[in-house]
Amino acid sequence: MAISNYHRNQHPFGHLIDTLLSEQYEERRYFNLQKLSDVRYEKLPFCMRVLLESAIRKCDGFYIKTDDVSSILDWQTQQNQAEVAFSPARVLLQDFTGIPAMVDLAAMRDALAKQGVDPNLVNPRCPTDLIVDHSLQIDYSKCAIQSPPTPTDESHGAAVRSPAGRPSPRGSSSSGHCAGQRPGHQGGCSKASCSDAPSGRSAAVQIENTPLLCPFHLQPVSEPETMIRNQEMELIRNKERLQQTFKWYFNASFKNINVVPPDINAVHQVNLEYLCQVVQEGEGFIYPDSVVGTDSHTTMINGLGILGWGVGGIESEAVMLGQPVSLTLPQVVGCKLVGTINPLATSIDIVLGITKHLRQAGIGGKFVEFFGPGVQQLSAPDRTTIANMCPEYNATVSFFPVDDVTLQHFKHTSCSEEKLVVLEDYLKAIKLFRSYSDQSDEPQYSEVIEMNLSSIVPHVSGPKRPQDRVAVTCMKEDFINCLNEKVGFKGFHISKEKQATQVPFLHEGAEYNLGHGSVVIAAIISCTNNCNPSVMLAAGLLAKKAVEAGLTVKPYIRTSLVPGSGTVTHYLNTSGVLPYLRKLGFEVVGYGCATCVGNTAPLPESVVDAIKQGDLVACGVLSGNRHLEGRLCDCVRANYLASPPLVVAYAIAGTVSINLEIEPLGVNSEGKDVYLRDIWPSKEEVNHTEENIVIASMFKELRSRMEKGSTFWNRLESAESALFPWDPKSTYIRCPSFFSKLSKEVCTPQSIEGAYPLLFLGDKVTTDHISPAGSIARVSAAAKYLQSKRLTPREFNSYGARRGNDAVMTRGTFASIKLQNRLIGKTGPKTLHIPSGQTLDVFEAAERYQRDGVPLIILAGKEYGSGSSRDWAAKGPYLMGVRAVIAESFEKIHRNHLVGMGIAPLQFLPGQNADSLELCGKERFTINLPQELTPRQQLTVQTSTGKSFSVTALFENDMDVAFFRHGGILKYVARSLLL
Repeated sequence: MAISNYHRNQHPFGHLIDTLLSEQYEERRYFNLQKLSDVRYEKLPFCMRVLLESAIRKCDGFYIKTDDVSSILDWQTQQNQAEVAFSPARVLLQDFTGIPAMVDLAAMRDALAKQGVDPNLVNPRCPTDLIVDHSLQIDYSKCAIQSPPTPTDESHGAAVRSPAGRPSPRGSSSSGHCAGQRPGHQGGCSKASCSDAPSGRSAAVQIENTPLLCPFHLQPVSEPETMIRNQEMELIRNKERLQQTFKWYFNASFKNINVVPPDINAVHQVNLEYLCQVVQEGEGFIYPDSVVGTDSHTTMINGLGILGWGVGGIESEAVMLGQPVSLTLPQVVGCKLVGTINPLATSIDIVLGITKHLRQAGIGGKFVEFFGPGVQQLSAPDRTTIANMCPEYNATVSFFPVDDVTLQHFKHTSCSEEKLVVLEDYLKAIKLFRSYSDQSDEPQYSEVIEMNLSSIVPHVSGPKRPQDRVAVTCMKEDFINCLNEKVGFKGFHISKEKQATQVPFLHEGAEYNLGHGSVVIAAIISCTNNCNPSVMLAAGLLAKKAVEAGLTVKPYIRTSLVPGSGTVTHYLNTSGVLPYLRKLGFEVVGYGCATCVGNTAPLPESVVDAIKQGDLVACGVLSGNRHLEGRLCDCVRANYLASPPLVVAYAIAGTVSINLEIEPLGVNSEGKDVYLRDIWPSKEEVNHTEENIVIASMFKELRSRMEKGSTFWNRLESAESALFPWDPKSTYIRCPSFFSKLSKEVCTPQSIEGAYPLLFLGDKVTTDHISPAGSIARVSAAAKYLQSKRLTPREFNSYGARRGNDAVMTRGTFASIKLQNRLIGKTGPKTLHIPSGQTLDVFEAAERYQRDGVPLIILAGKEYGSGSSRDWAAKGPYLMGVRAVIAESFEKIHRNHLVGMGIAPLQFLPGQNADSLELCGKERFTINLPQELTPRQQLTVQTSTGKSFSVTALFENDMDVAFFRHGGILKYVARSLLL
C-alpha cells in the first residue's frame, strides 16, 4: 500500500501524522517525530533522526518493522548491535557503475519473461537518477594535439561521422603552417576559431587566449573549440553504449528513472546542484532527502544535511527494486571543530587535516557528525568538500546538519522562496535544524573528537596514498626521503649517485631537462573534493597574479582543467580568471572524470623517452581524490593530490622538489625572483570574488542545459520496448549469465570441496588491482577478446566504457600491472595454474580451472577490496568461479559486494593469517558450510596437507545470509518476483 493511502488508524505510527500550515504555502503532511514525546529522540544525533524518520514513515511490518523504530530510538544501547532497515528517498547511479546495474535489470527482465512473468515488473520502485559522466578522455589539450582514434561502427566497420556529418578528426603533421589539406580549406586558421571546424556548434566565448591548435591543421583555435572536440570524441567513441543503453532507459522503457545526458556535469555536481532537495515531497508527505549511490563519494551530499553514502552497483539494484538497505546501527562520532581557520589554508588543507585526524582516531565504519563553533566558519561548499573525503578516513557518513549556512547556500541556487520556507519550517518542526546558539538540544554521541582548525597548514598528499600528507614547507625534504626509501607506500629506492640525474630532451624545437621530481602532469579537476568555488577561484586568481608577474609553465607539462560542471566554467569566466588559467595551459578540455580515472592523453614521446632513459621518478600533481601509482600514467610513478592553486604553483615551479616557503617559483622578465607568497591570493580576495560570482544564474543555466540536452544526444534513436534489444555483434553491451540457471527453488549452501587458490595476495589489495579502470592493455586477455571481434587497439576504448560487457570485464579482472601475486613472486596480471605448474594470465588460469570443474578461492591480507567501490570487483571473481575470499580484513563496501554476488567473505581469526598458519598457497582447501548458516558463524577450513583452521564468515545479518543462500542479491530479487 502506498504511504499516501494510509489513514492514521492503518499506519503503525499514524498518530504521528501532522500538517504543516502557513499562509505562504499549501499545507503539507508529515510524520511529526516530536509527537513521540520521547526524551531519547532529542538526544539522538541528527543523522540518527533521519534514519528514525524513514523507519517510522516506511514501517510496513515486513521490510521495516516497529522493532527497527524501537532500536533506533534506543540507539545509545543498541549501537553496533541492532540491525535496522533503511529506505532512502532516492538512488544515484554514475556512468560506469550505473551501466552494469541497468544491464543486470535488463537481463532480469529477460529471465522473468522466459519464466512467463511480465517483464515490466522489473522496474525501479525507488526514484533513480543515472548520470552519464565518466567516459570523457583528453584527446585534445593545450600541451599537444593528439592523433585520436577514428571510432568505427563495429557492425559495419565504417567510420562514424560527427554530428555535423564530417569524419571524426585526425591529427596531422607538426607543421606550424596550415597547408589547406582538407577539401575547400585554404589555410590561415584564425586565432579565434578554425574556419574548417564542424558546423552546428554553439558560438565560442570570445576571450583573449594563447593559441591552441586546430585538430585538422595544427593552426590556432580558441579554447571552446578544444572542449567541443573532446566532447565530440566522447560522444562518437561511445555512441553504441549511449544509443543502446542510456537512450533506451531515457525513452521510458523503465519507469521512475531519470537519465542525465553526457556533457552536462560530473555525478557529484549534478547531485549537489540539481538533484538534492534536503526535503522531498512524495506519496502525499514531505520528508528528509536521503540517497544511496554507486560511488563511495556519494557522502559529499552529507555537507548539505542530506544523509547518504555509497553502496555500489549490486546493493543499489536491490534498493531500486524496493529492498531497503540493511545496516548495523553505527556508532556516531561527534567531531567538534574549534579555533579559527588559517588564512592561507584552503578547504583542501582543511579536508586533508580532518582526513588524517579522523583516520588516526580509528573511526572505520562509523558515522561522523560535525558540530561546534568552527562549523559556522565553513561555507556549504567547504562542508561538501570535507564530506566528500569520508571514504578516505573510512567513515560511512560525514554529516553536517542543516543550519543557517545551509539555508543561505540554497538562497543562491534556483530554490524557490516557498521551498525555502517549507524546508525551514519542516526541519524546525521535527528538530532537524541545527542552531549553534541553543546548546540545550546538544545530541549525545558515542564519542567526541575535537579538532582545532587553527592548527591546519597547507599540505599535499602523496606520492601514492591520500592519507600520506606532507606540509608544503617540507615537500622537498620529504621527496628526497622518498627517493631514499625502499620501494613501498612512500619509497622509490633511487641510489644516491642517481638522484641528481638530469636528462636533456627536445620539445617543440627547444631543449629542456627532466630530473627526479619533475612535474609532467598537472591537472585541475574540480569535481568531488575540489568543486568548492573558493579553491577554484583561488587557482584562477593565483594564475592571474602569476601571469602578471611574468611567470609561465613549461610547454611539455600535460596541463588540463576539467571542471566538475559548467557552473565552474561559468564563474571562472565571469570572474575574469579563465584567460589567465589558459595562458598557463590550464584550459577547459571537457566535463567528466578524465585524468583522475587514468584517461590522461599520452605524454609527448620525448618526455616519455627522457623518463625511461634516466629511470626518473616523474611526478603528477592533481586536485582529485585518487592517485595510486600508475593510475595517471604508467610512466609517472609519484603523484600528489593538491588544492587547485597548488597544482598551478607546482606546474609553474616544474618540480615537486622545492620548498615553496623559501625558494622562488621562477624568475620574471626583469630577472627578479617571484615567490609563492608574492602571488598567493588572500582569503578576503577569494571570498569577495566568490560572493559576487556564485549567483543563482549559474544554477538556472545548469537546469536549462540538463533539460535541453546536447544536439548529438537528442538525435540518438533507440527502441521503446519492455525487453532490451540485445545486439549479438555488440562489444559494449552483452547479456550477463547471472540468471542463466534461475529457478524458483533455493538450494541449500554447498560446501566448497577441494578449491585451489586463484591468487595469493598481500595487504591493501584495492579495487584498482581487482577490477582496473582506465585503458585496456594491448597484451591483456581483454585485448585478445576484442581483437577476436576484429577491433584494433585504437578502438578498445576503456574498461569503464565496456562495463556492460561481462566478457571484457571478466577478462579485465585482476589484470592490473601492479598486482602482486605471491604464487608467482612478481608484479603483473599473472598467476600459477597449480595442477600444471604453468604461469598464465589470471583469466586463462580461471578458465582452465572452470573447465575442469575446480572451485576457486582467493587468499589475501588486510583491507582487501579497499579503494573506489566497483561492483565488477565482485562480479568478475564470481564469473571466474571464485567461491570464497579468505582475508585478514575487508573493506566494508567490497565485503557487501562479495555477499551480494554469492561469494563468501571469510576472515582469519584475530592474530592469524596465511603466514602464521604456514600456508604456501598451493594447497587445496575444503570449506564446510552448514545448511543453517548464521551471521558471523565460525567455519572450519581443511587443507590437502592435513592442516585445519577456523575462519569467521562475515555475514553481518540475516539478510546477508539470505542473499548468500540465493546466490546473491540479484537472484534473491528475481526469485521474489517469480513467487
